[in-house]
Amino acid sequence: MKAAVYYENGPPQVLKYEEVPDPVCHPKGVIIRVVAISIEGGDTLNRWRGPLVRNPHIVGYQASGEIIEIGSEVTHLKVGQMVATVDGFGSHAELRPVPARNCWPIPDGFDPRLAAVIPVAFGTAHDCLFEFGRLRPGETVLVQAGASGVGLAAIQLAKRAGATVLATASSDERLERLKAYGLDHGINYTTQSAPEAVMRITDKKGVNLVVDSVGGPTLQGSILSLAYRGRVSMVGQAGREPMVVDVGSLMGGNRSISGVFLGAEIMTDRAHDMIQTLINEAAAGQFQVVIDKQFALSQAAEAHAYIESRKAVGRVLMIP
Repeated sequence: MKAAVYYENGPPQVLKYEEVPDPVCHPKGVIIRVVAISIEGGDTLNRWRGPLVRNPHIVGYQASGEIIEIGSEVTHLKVGQMVATVDGFGSHAELRPVPARNCWPIPDGFDPRLAAVIPVAFGTAHDCLFEFGRLRPGETVLVQAGASGVGLAAIQLAKRAGATVLATASSDERLERLKAYGLDHGINYTTQSAPEAVMRITDKKGVNLVVDSVGGPTLQGSILSLAYRGRVSMVGQAGREPMVVDVGSLMGGNRSISGVFLGAEIMTDRAHDMIQTLINEAAAGQFQVVIDKQFALSQAAEAHAYIESRKAVGRVLMIP
């Protein structure tokens, strides 16, 4: 099979398009013929500094495709079924082995390219808002990096839950595009201080919840944007800068931070069922999955570079 591989960590240019051996099916797993690969922020972080599980290494959390082989112990899936999949690595390839537990059937008629995006981005957003963020109707939410995959998911899910939604992005143009998905107030973080803008928009009350996938110095801004008893769901380090946070700034307003990592619970019944529900809801048109751009798998280096340019609104796909 063909795959996008690398032999050492580094910038997008380390990715090479090469022939590698076909995968072997585990008794508790399946092999899919990949239809679409959703590139996650974690994929680019792993390419920069993550472990090389194999040499050459195939990076990538998330892909959808058709099951072509089933392990001897798998009874709930079948050959020919379309599924969305998640695993620690291996998505950037024509064929992908994956544990059967990490497969979610795609409803008939739903575009598998869209389904490829849902488990990580929407599952993470859902946990940030509800499982750990404890969002209630009528509250106010700030979504950092609103044009990202997790950001767009969080905007839609928060709005659907009855929240007022604020979000940050790097340009007025990107913020304008987010209004179609439920954004109430946009903040261009390149031209203004996000905490100051939040306080102006909320009449100095602050927001009840922040979804922060950026980390670094942005995390302190998230804390400073909180209302009394406000919460931060800290879910990533897309900014790649050190996290220097004054935790003392939490105490005066009885504020809190929760670290969120979907991968720690993705094998649980709760997370598995939540992701399946989200896929079914997307198939029913209850929210939109936004694809910004599509590349061929052979263009993996270009696709990763485009993501790191921070120009995308929504997810970037690769097609084998």
